[in-house]
Amino acid sequence: MPTIDPNDRARILAGTHYNPHSVLGAHPHDDGTTTITAFRPGAESVTVETPSETVDAVNDGDGFFTASIHGGATDHRLHITYPDGETITIANGYTWLPTLGEMDIHLIGEGRHERLWEVLGAHVRHYETEMGSVDGTSFAVWAPNAQGVTVTGSFCAWNKNQFPMRSLGSSGIWEVFIPNVAAGAYYKFCVTTPDGNRIDKADPMARRAEVPPATASIVADSDYSWSDDEWMAEKTRKNLQDSPISIYEVHLESWHKGLSYTELADELVSYVSDIGYTHVEFMPVTEYPFSGSWGYQVTSYYAPTSRFGTPDEFRALVDAFHEAGIGVIMDWVPGHFPKDEWALARFDGRACYEHPDWRRGEQKDWGTYVFDFGRAEVRNFLVANALYWVDQFHIDGLRVDAVASILYLDYSRKEGEWLPNQYGGRENLDAVQFLQEMNATVERAYPGTMTVAEESTSWPGVTAPTYEGGLGFTFKWNMGWMHDTLEYISNDPIYRPWHHGDITFSLVYAWSEKFILPISHDEVVYGKGTLWSRMPGDTWNKAAGLRTYLAFMWAHPGKQLLFQGQDFGQTTEWNHDESLPWGQQEGWEGEYHAAVSRLVKDLNGLYSATPALYTQDNEPSGFSWINASDAQRGVLSFMRYGSNGQRVACVFNFSGTTYPQYQLGLTNAGRWTEVLNTDSSDYEGAGGGNLGQITANSGEYDGYPASATIFVPAMSALFFRFDG
Repeated sequence: MPTIDPNDRARILAGTHYNPHSVLGAHPHDDGTTTITAFRPGAESVTVETPSETVDAVNDGDGFFTASIHGGATDHRLHITYPDGETITIANGYTWLPTLGEMDIHLIGEGRHERLWEVLGAHVRHYETEMGSVDGTSFAVWAPNAQGVTVTGSFCAWNKNQFPMRSLGSSGIWEVFIPNVAAGAYYKFCVTTPDGNRIDKADPMARRAEVPPATASIVADSDYSWSDDEWMAEKTRKNLQDSPISIYEVHLESWHKGLSYTELADELVSYVSDIGYTHVEFMPVTEYPFSGSWGYQVTSYYAPTSRFGTPDEFRALVDAFHEAGIGVIMDWVPGHFPKDEWALARFDGRACYEHPDWRRGEQKDWGTYVFDFGRAEVRNFLVANALYWVDQFHIDGLRVDAVASILYLDYSRKEGEWLPNQYGGRENLDAVQFLQEMNATVERAYPGTMTVAEESTSWPGVTAPTYEGGLGFTFKWNMGWMHDTLEYISNDPIYRPWHHGDITFSLVYAWSEKFILPISHDEVVYGKGTLWSRMPGDTWNKAAGLRTYLAFMWAHPGKQLLFQGQDFGQTTEWNHDESLPWGQQEGWEGEYHAAVSRLVKDLNGLYSATPALYTQDNEPSGFSWINASDAQRGVLSFMRYGSNGQRVACVFNFSGTTYPQYQLGLTNAGRWTEVLNTDSSDYEGAGGGNLGQITANSGEYDGYPASATIFVPAMSALFFRFDG
């Protein structure tokens, strides 16, 4: 009987054999016999059963067992006995062909495999053979610099040698099928680096991970049945630009501590629906080891965090939002990843996912690595990941974190710490190509899915189509609006006339991009305070100022995003380790916070019901100033126009003075209904207003053909809709 070549034996034992299938499994010979070899470390004996005979294998030492059978049969079962008397029967996984085809390998090499998650990672499989059914899991991983890769896990007592993988040519992909491994099994890849070290790595394509701080990957298999067909069909028909979009940004860990995906599908969905938001945005739910990173240091890009439940339970959460008519956006972090040794960092002992030159491959401020956007396999990993969340979890939008850090080679780097592009510039041309490809591919494959850029510079064409040379995002966060308006409202009203340009400047560039107005988590941490605490004055004035500011936000061209807690005037900074202070709406000051919550609910309702406030957000014809220069009185006013001809006049008094006889230019003579008054007693205001309507008379004023005399309360916002 042939014995195992000593070199093959040594390499399998060392975890460095590039083709263990050439040694293990069934191998026919010219004389009509077949040698069957099994590698079962720790076994006492192995019996080989074929459709025609049963043969005791010879113990060849070091866990190798060989048997010679008559004929060319390759289908067989191994009956394995261990010293404690346990016997198992298993198919020999080393007789299976690779689970990746030539086209898969070609597309991965080209960086164009749009369903990468279907061929890499761990996949439960079922086969019918001559000797019956075989169930198991195939494993595939990209590790181009590795000397060898093995699968280790709960199914082999974490033995690092038992399941060596084969290299699929020059693709850098390693693959093996292991029978009897089912969904729920824990696993890692043991990678032998070019230096000969062996490191255990979580699967970059894992679709489920252990609950941190544990770090193993988990074999996942979904049987979830979606119930959102109507939502998904409608999404493809919707024009996002002329739709109402009001986003509630939420951090699942701290919204209400201790809630699971299942409980959030009840409580969070009910809350977001009741307040009237059209969308919810999750801060990162891709698995992350450190809660203090808020999810922005991702270690498993294809796995929803296990902190709150299983991937199917996360699917059910998204499904519940869709049933309530609410879209789901998730934060996506392709700009950088952490250096945890068990994750993506130096995956096969060399720079693999990250750029090899630290001047492009590290963000020293964050202590993270930067993806090598110019490498086809890395670009494929990220583009396919964007598609994965939309395809597998029915996500309606991706908000891309820290886009400026992706676009600029000198981002947060000192002189000598960055490399210019081939033209000597600071633009990361590989990253530009990646973002364009991601946006164009998502738009083509899943129409109606929004992509949103958190981009803080004046990079041109962030939301311009890729065929026009733009980056192709659906929307961009308007960081300038956020910074300027927060600076303005932080001033005491007596000083605001000298800062009037801060509140009006955003309208100079409001149509240069397609904007979302963000009051995000970043604005309520690190000593910045909250929206409530930024407002000057006593409790009453803080509440009035916050109501006015929120109304201004909802009236301004652009979509809205508001972070959790700001919609009831949270007084303390956000703490990711604690639940929101829901009790703040109780007690003697609680009436003001409850009133802010009522206002946000009413703003959302009015917004969605008023086409003038959203249908022409991205058209200059959807807006005109009435009076932008009344700085001394702290008042500004403008018109919003709907694509259906609707007209709404919006008036804001950011001063502490009431103006009982304020003249306001208007587009039409006739009745204008007061559809919002933030000074209403319903919102714990002083109750000043216009008895529900005003009448405009003909006569030019402020450049308009009509005007009305209105009552403008101190620190208030008024909306008037023309009703003829």
